[in-house]
Amino acid sequence: MDVLAEIINKERFISCHSYVQSEINMLMKVAERFNFNINTFTHILEGYKVADKMKAHGVGGSTFSDWWAYKFEVNDAIPYNAAIMHNAGVVTAINSDSGEMSRRLNQEAAKSVKYGGISEEDAWKFVTLNPAKLLHIDDRVGSIKVGKDADVVLWSGHPMSVYSKAEKTIIEGVTYFDIERDAQSREAIKKEKSELISMMLKDKNKGMKTQPVKKKDKPELNCDSL
Repeated sequence: MDVLAEIINKERFISCHSYVQSEINMLMKVAERFNFNINTFTHILEGYKVADKMKAHGVGGSTFSDWWAYKFEVNDAIPYNAAIMHNAGVVTAINSDSGEMSRRLNQEAAKSVKYGGISEEDAWKFVTLNPAKLLHIDDRVGSIKVGKDADVVLWSGHPMSVYSKAEKTIIEGVTYFDIERDAQSREAIKKEKSELISMMLKDKNKGMKTQPVKKKDKPELNCDSL
C-alpha cells in the first residue's frame, strides 16, 4: 500500500514491461483513471501502433532495435519501432536485455539510422541522453556538459561504426580502460600464464599430484533467465 501511495502521489516512477498494444493501452487508461502517469514502457515492441497515445500520456519507450518474431507476443514487432516512436515525440531509448548486447549498444543505436532514417545525433541519444532522461538522472549523465559526471568514452572512429574501438573509458574523471595499457596487461598475463604452465609441467614430470582441468561456464543472463 505504501508503494501504491507513492505512485498516486507521483513519488515513485513506473517502468512497465510490455509488448502488445492492448496491454499498453490498458495500463495507460488505468493510470489516467487514477491520475498518474507511466514513466517508461520497456521492450514496447508494438509502440509504433500507439505512439501518438504514448506521446499524449507522456510516457517514454525503451525498446529493442530489431528483435521480432521470437515468441508470439512479438510477431508484429518491426525494426522501425524506435524511429516511429521518436518521430511521434516519445522519449525513446534502445535497451539490451542481455549482458552480451549491452557491450554493443552503440551499434544497436545505429540500426535506427538504417531503419527509419533517424539522424546520427538523435540515434546516439537513444543510448546516452534519452535513457538518462527516462531514469531521471540526466542532470548527472547522458551528455557532455559542465557540472555533469565525467563519464566519457573515446573512440578510434565514428562511435556507431562496427569498425570503431573504444580507446579510453573514463568514469567520473578516472580512466578505467586504456587500449594501450590493456595491450601491455595482456602481454603480462600471457607471460605469467606461460610461466605457470611451465612450472606445472615440471611438477608433473617429477611425479607430483595433478588434477583435471575444471571448466567454468559463466551463465548469460537475459529476460528469460530464472
